[in-house]
Amino acid sequence: MSIRRTSHAVYDTKYHLVWAPKYRKWILRGDTQKCVENCFREIAISNEFEIETMKIAEDLIHIFLGFLPRHSIAEVVQILKGRSAREIFQRHLEVKKELWGGEFWEDGYFVRTVGDKVTK
Repeated sequence: MSIRRTSHAVYDTKYHLVWAPKYRKWILRGDTQKCVENCFREIAISNEFEIETMKIAEDLIHIFLGFLPRHSIAEVVQILKGRSAREIFQRHLEVKKELWGGEFWEDGYFVRTVGDKVTK
């Protein structure tokens, strides 16, 4: 992502986001993992978020992304987590059995503003 412009702003925002499935369950594997990745990519396109990199482990997700300054980080996380959870529950009924509380993601998240690159 490079410096971007809107009619009233010039910006270059980058964030590192991390969160986990509810109960830190190891459910992000196979078809569910692919579904999560596809959901995040579709959500990013429809909301003008730019996902630089994404790493999905079995119990954790890391996303390095940028977005328009009109969005708050809390709003971006809510969009990503809310829409992806709905989509996953609709497509993967077996996940509902493992996550008996009706929520896919943990309530919290980690966020850090970053420079041009994310390191391990």
